[in-house]
Amino acid sequence: MGDMFRSEEMALCQMFIQPEAAYTSVSELGETGCVQFRDLNVTVNAFQRKFVTEVRRCDELERKIRYIETEIKKDGIVLPDIQDDIPRAPNPREIIDLEAHLEKTESEMIELAQNEVNMKSNYLELTELRKVLENTQGFFSDQEVLNLDSTNRGGAAGIDEQNQQHRGRLGFVAGVINRERVFAFERMLWRISRGNVFLKRSDLDEPLNDPATGHPIYKTVFVAFFQGEQLKNRIKKVCTGFHASLYPCPSSHNEREEMVKNVRTRLEDLKLVLSQTEDHRSRVLATVSKNLPSWSIMVKKMKAIYHTLNLFNMDVTKKCLIGECWVPTKDLPIVQKALSDGSAAVGSTIPSFLNVIDTNEQPPTYNRTNKFTRGFQNLIDAYGVASYRECNPALYTCITFPFLFAVMFGDLGHGIILVLFGGWMVTSERKLARIRNGGEIWNIFFGGRYIILLMGLFSCYTGFIYNDVFSKSMNVFGSTWTNHYNTTTVLSNPSLQFPPNHSSNGVYPLGLDPIWQLADNKIIFLNSFKMKLSIIVGVLHMVFGVCMSVVNFTHFKRYSSIFLEFVPQILFLMLLFGYMVFMMFFKWFRYTSKTDFQPDTPGCAPSVLIMFINMMLFKNTPPPNGCQEFMFESQPGLQKLFVIIGLICVPWMLLGKPLYIKFTRKNTAHTNQNGELTGNIELAEGETPLPTGHDEHAGGAHGHDDEPMSEIYIHQAIHTIEYVLSTISHTASYLRLWALSLAHAQLSEVLWNMVLSLGLKQSGIGGAIFLYFIFGAWCMFTLAILVMMEGLSAFLHTLRLHWVEFMSKFYEGLGYAFQPFSFKTILDGEDEE
Repeated sequence: MGDMFRSEEMALCQMFIQPEAAYTSVSELGETGCVQFRDLNVTVNAFQRKFVTEVRRCDELERKIRYIETEIKKDGIVLPDIQDDIPRAPNPREIIDLEAHLEKTESEMIELAQNEVNMKSNYLELTELRKVLENTQGFFSDQEVLNLDSTNRGGAAGIDEQNQQHRGRLGFVAGVINRERVFAFERMLWRISRGNVFLKRSDLDEPLNDPATGHPIYKTVFVAFFQGEQLKNRIKKVCTGFHASLYPCPSSHNEREEMVKNVRTRLEDLKLVLSQTEDHRSRVLATVSKNLPSWSIMVKKMKAIYHTLNLFNMDVTKKCLIGECWVPTKDLPIVQKALSDGSAAVGSTIPSFLNVIDTNEQPPTYNRTNKFTRGFQNLIDAYGVASYRECNPALYTCITFPFLFAVMFGDLGHGIILVLFGGWMVTSERKLARIRNGGEIWNIFFGGRYIILLMGLFSCYTGFIYNDVFSKSMNVFGSTWTNHYNTTTVLSNPSLQFPPNHSSNGVYPLGLDPIWQLADNKIIFLNSFKMKLSIIVGVLHMVFGVCMSVVNFTHFKRYSSIFLEFVPQILFLMLLFGYMVFMMFFKWFRYTSKTDFQPDTPGCAPSVLIMFINMMLFKNTPPPNGCQEFMFESQPGLQKLFVIIGLICVPWMLLGKPLYIKFTRKNTAHTNQNGELTGNIELAEGETPLPTGHDEHAGGAHGHDDEPMSEIYIHQAIHTIEYVLSTISHTASYLRLWALSLAHAQLSEVLWNMVLSLGLKQSGIGGAIFLYFIFGAWCMFTLAILVMMEGLSAFLHTLRLHWVEFMSKFYEGLGYAFQPFSFKTILDGEDEE
């Protein structure tokens, strides 16, 4: 049971493994996931370690797998999910076959991809040639358009309406150019020829596909008419500069028709070859895709094993690998069995063995969790990983976190929404856990599914206590409010205000009476009720946090700190703020409708807040006529005693621990010439040495016993000032429970009165249609504002109350997390990336 309340006990172990059994032994340890290895080759460069060649070999295999996986995804083939049948790390001899298979597959894929690009390039060229031949038919037959365009452009040399015989001596160039370059291309031809080039163009209706990328390309067919060989060379250079493709185009109509037929035949043949190539490629990728996830996991495991082996050190005889690791003491038999299985797997005659070694180094912190407690533990670790063997607040947070959230989010309807959402994630967690690319927000929601479920359940409870369902009340037990004045009705007294001793039939069984929904002083009553409730819950929460420090002091055998720190802290908190909470309960019992509301002395119940202020300032406030200032006779003297004891607790906390250390320390040290403390300082009597890095203030072990007295005084003064001031500020901080609860209830009421009630007031068919849309808007605002935004706000405020107000009383959080060598963690981390 002790490990439920604090981190696991860790042991530093040294393992000796034979080189031939090292791979299989580390593989077995990776499957168990309960060993954190230490690097024994810190001074050795990463490229000079023993297994760097094997790591590079794994990197090359991963590169090939990534390439094949990219090609598979490009073809839209879905990789199988093997979460239920994850392969083990492969034998080194099996990797040779895998390496050869991947090499062959990669070479085949590269060859197929290159052939496909080449054939698609040929197909693109033939397609462009066909488009050129088909679109230039009109260019050569439309004589009138040719002459008209030539005249409009200023006339090409030797072409006009009177000299049509020169048409036979015109040269031309035909080709295809990207559509976005056409205007710049035309302008350049005009400039180099001084207007003596006649250009005809036609945009292709359908885009062509890029052979390398497959992206669509929009192109334009053009024919440039010119005269002279010199101008022809210039035009070809411009076409080259604009990456225009030139194609042969006969001037004879019959030759063009014949050429078009040949090109179409070649396109059909090439299309058939491309189809066969695609089918072959798909068959190869489909075959590989069945085993690719397994291969990927096997290579990742093998790479992780060699990375881990690089942390080992070789002994002087070169016959044994030595490693150091942190292991939970409960898992030592599991580690020893893994080493035995690893040696047996390769038939090693010399067994591997494990030695537990003593150390003063602080061990890592390991809190064993399950799928329910993991979310709450993550909330604690986000503040800081607990120091080794420090009291773990995650166990109590499982209850206190959703409860404080529910105090601020108390609405039965909104709580049911959270329960449905959290319950859906919990009941479907096996299916939802397979979602890999859900995004960061979805991963956060799914990781905290049990937190959301509990927050919803607790919100349903507090909503029932508040009697609040979407800002409306439920009349479950029947109201205890009754009109005893027969002459007065609700119609003549709409405020429903009557003396409590004449209008109540007793206490409402559970929660708030639904009649408060109609009362004019509803806000005033709820303000008073929830404000007091938040202070009561806050003081109890802080008292529990201070009491948790006793658990740390007892475990680390710092018994003196119980008297020197815990006792004055709990006295200061209880005698001041605990007394205020007691007076709230006492007032509720002492003053009832029959004792408080009298005709001659109305409202005689004293204010607890004014009473507390007068108590701290040692002053009195004269009560109204006929009333008493105090609730019982000995109250003034008792209050003065509590304040005096509380003031005594301040120097008690400030000087108690430093003086105890000073008078009990066995000082064998001396001061050097610089005035610094040197030598050995023994611990106080009865205290046990523990790993460094802890602080006695939080139940840690170090306790600053090796520091000079001046630093101890300063350190204790800081803690005393912090505790005294924070006791006041933290108590006030819990008023956020009241503020957010009130804001949530008022927002819910505003949405009901200003949105949904508009639809409920309508009548007829039109009113039903209007209500349909109004209800949709109300649901949207409820989910977006009240559930999501208000829920997030309440969650963050609850988190702050735990981190600052609760955990600061006993939690240090200066440890470092236990990060075991685990294949499951490695694979899950790869999937998240």
